[in-house]
Amino acid sequence: MAKWQKESTAKQLTLYLREELQRGRWTGKMPGVIRLADELGVARNSVEAALHELEQDGLLRNQGKGRGRIIDLAGGSGARPGLRVVILAYDRSDRTALDIVELLHELEEEGHIASLAAKNMSELDHNVERIARLVRKTEADAWVVLAGSRGVLNWFAANQVTAFAYAGRANRVPLASIAPDRAIALRAAIRRLFNLGHRRIVMLVREDRRKPEPGLTERIFLQELEDLGISTGAFNLPDWEGSIKGFHAGLESLFRLTPPTALIVDEPCFVLATLQFCLAHGLRVPEDVSLLCGDPDPVFDWCQPSIAHIQWDHRAIVRRIVRWVDNVSQGKDDRRKSFSKATFVEAGTIGPAPGRD
Repeated sequence: MAKWQKESTAKQLTLYLREELQRGRWTGKMPGVIRLADELGVARNSVEAALHELEQDGLLRNQGKGRGRIIDLAGGSGARPGLRVVILAYDRSDRTALDIVELLHELEEEGHIASLAAKNMSELDHNVERIARLVRKTEADAWVVLAGSRGVLNWFAANQVTAFAYAGRANRVPLASIAPDRAIALRAAIRRLFNLGHRRIVMLVREDRRKPEPGLTERIFLQELEDLGISTGAFNLPDWEGSIKGFHAGLESLFRLTPPTALIVDEPCFVLATLQFCLAHGLRVPEDVSLLCGDPDPVFDWCQPSIAHIQWDHRAIVRRIVRWVDNVSQGKDDRRKSFSKATFVEAGTIGPAPGRD
């Protein structure tokens, strides 16, 4: 029977530091002896011995006294270095969104360290300076930005922060990105509403989709109405103050004089708020107003009538983001922009316009 031997502190520390290096806890330059000893609660001579062992293994390169050690994983086991990937969410709902949960899991499976930022953009009031401060104080090798405004995405690009834009206003920003290609699906939905007699069609989206000018999806919406002979204006893409109270106030204003016959809402959270508003005001869906969501949500499958929406395969988006992170970890300059196919799912919340036979 083999005799068990207790490993020295330096040996245990070497194994621990090697594992943490492969996981991507540190990149670029290795922390110094004093900092590591304080963080790990061990003697400095044990840290020095462990770092020397990692130099012998080729994982660290000593630059001389006082200059620190360079991390060189390729010189050791040859394994691809894992990255610390931080996801900057739009709001709290992203934490439990199916695509984001799957993305976190897939990144971990690929050997990266994935997490959500300490705060989301809504908590920071979408203020570019506050978001910049969060990014600067967060230890990360790469960022995934969810539904970022043009100002936020431009900051990432201008400051050369390694980032990927998932949806948001990334068309004219030099960052890798992916978004659902809603154009064909949205046109199909609008034409279906038009054929059902709807002429007062309104799209409700957040302010960063309307300003400083309408985004791509919103421009397609307005253009399709124009192509169908419907004059467009502020009624079709209304302003509203970006809060729960502001959303309900916006609905009150819309239905006060000339109510819309169809509403296209940008996010699943708006669906529930709109249904609640309709219930409180005696409005029936779809008899009095048709309702369509621009995003999918698993909850829609449990609704009767089911919610009309635009659908896409989130797995293709997750795969693209994971490939981008892998490319970055290998030193590749990947700034490719791509789109995921989307389809219009007609369901029970769409019906003929009120008064139509």
